[in-house]
Amino acid sequence: MATLELTSENFATTIENSDTLVIDFWAAWCGPCRMFAPVFEATSEKHGDVTFAKLDTEANGEIAAALEISSIPTLMAFRGGVLVYRNAGAMNAAGFEQLVNAVKELDIDEVRAQAEQAKAQHESE
Repeated sequence: MATLELTSENFATTIENSDTLVIDFWAAWCGPCRMFAPVFEATSEKHGDVTFAKLDTEANGEIAAALEISSIPTLMAFRGGVLVYRNAGAMNAAGFEQLVNAVKELDIDEVRAQAEQAKAQHESE
């Protein structure tokens, strides 16, 4: 599957419409981002059942600011529209492969149920 380029126009719908989504927040001037890019692309080719997307933090500063992206690269993973992983820093190929497989193995219904429970608890406080 080709890597999607995220913008303010497709960011929310991509999260909503993807069962499993991995996003790389990057910028052209970032050395570690450039080093991680081939790892991200190679892994995306192995997992046709996962949506891989990249968001240029320079071109989409409003999204990066809203998500409080302070270091790049930052990776986020969503399962069933719920954020299940967020971490700054590049990963090696084996570590990234392990992360993608772990996210894929999460039960979407369980993730959503836990998210709803956390939301209800937060609203009652």
